[in-house]
Amino acid sequence: MDMVKRINYLAKKSKAEGLTESEKDEQAKLRREYIDKIKKNLRSELNNVYTVDDCGVEHKLKKKKD
Repeated sequence: MDMVKRINYLAKKSKAEGLTESEKDEQAKLRREYIDKIKKNLRSELNNVYTVDDCGVEHKLKKKKD
């Protein structure tokens, strides 16, 4: 994943010598994109998860209510 490599590079550079404003913006943008992709993949996985009750009947997971 090139995105992860770039995120890691910017994190190491930030600790070592600091980042320019454009690099800080890039880092924030890349982190946001990465998090959004992870969330999308997790939602996709959870949409395909079923629970099985005692009778062997499958039930699709429902969204948690607040």
